[in-house]
Amino acid sequence: MKSVLVSGAGVAGCALAAMLARHGFAPTVVERADGLRGGGQAVDVRGVALEVVERLGVLEAVRGHRTRMRGMSVLDGDGTEVHRSTEATFSSGRLDSGDVELLREDLVRILHARAVEEGAEFRFGDSLTAIERDERGVLARFEHDDPRRFDLLVGADGLHSTVRRLVFGPEEDFATPLGSHLAVFSADNFLGLEDWQTWLRDGEFGFGAYPVRDNSELRIIVGFGGDPLPRGRRGPEAARAMVADRMTALRWEGERMRDALARASDLYCDAMTQIHLEHWSLGRTVLLGDAGYCASPLSGQGTSLALVGAHVLAEALAGCDGDHHAAFTAYEERLRPFVRLNQALATENQGGPASEESVERAKNAIALDG
Repeated sequence: MKSVLVSGAGVAGCALAAMLARHGFAPTVVERADGLRGGGQAVDVRGVALEVVERLGVLEAVRGHRTRMRGMSVLDGDGTEVHRSTEATFSSGRLDSGDVELLREDLVRILHARAVEEGAEFRFGDSLTAIERDERGVLARFEHDDPRRFDLLVGADGLHSTVRRLVFGPEEDFATPLGSHLAVFSADNFLGLEDWQTWLRDGEFGFGAYPVRDNSELRIIVGFGGDPLPRGRRGPEAARAMVADRMTALRWEGERMRDALARASDLYCDAMTQIHLEHWSLGRTVLLGDAGYCASPLSGQGTSLALVGAHVLAEALAGCDGDHHAAFTAYEERLRPFVRLNQALATENQGGPASEESVERAKNAIALDG
């Protein structure tokens, strides 16, 4: 039984752990946070990714947690409605689609539960500090626990991947900033929205707000232009100050938005960035999801890339009779065209979502049994 260390208990890490355990591997997931991370925006499970969650046996659970939006309004900087739709929203696309939008935290919880049922081990509140590699395996050193040896290492630890930095090199070598930032935080439903989204655009600044948890809460998404903060200024307070500064000129609901930001305990803020590597594997280490090929939230396909990538990687490892080199090669060859099309969605239309035709083509651009 091959042991696999998976760094990161997000969508990619939890999905892979469930699939590997089902195939007879012994996956251990290490996660820096003390538990599954809450907060975050609604995410989409689209196209072939729906088949992945169906094969995992969690499709009905995923559908049971879908958002229930009736439509959206688009406002100008003064709060005047300039567009309304009951057919589609910016966050999920067409409302009559078979795709599923749900909160990221709900999807991760569902995938984590399935991984535990399959026998995966999870270690929260710890992180990798060093990796020693040889032909026999990977010796992982942790911030808190004793070192352990594994047969394989998977970096599923996001845009700012520790595994990628330790094995492949500094983030700056692979990161392509897209010239904007995105921030997400939770708030009370002070706008009184009922299954309805509100989006506002004023120059380079914009936000979206939609209700969750039976309309009791809001998820607020803020977007604005600008270069990434220097590495030493990426802490939570610096990010909060940057978002608050951009909100200063907000006219419609500006005061209540700034108050909500000040009270939010789950603020996420980062520069919109894509990751491009010539190879996703090195020796016994391989990258998965945002760590290897982040498309950025602007693509709307990060979650589907993580799910499909986990399936392709797990199947490749299961089908290569212990030859991880062959498995990693097969994983890259099969997944790269799918990744390329989905990353392109983020750059097709910098001023808004990619075209419906492009999304339809990209989300189904791979066959799981190909």
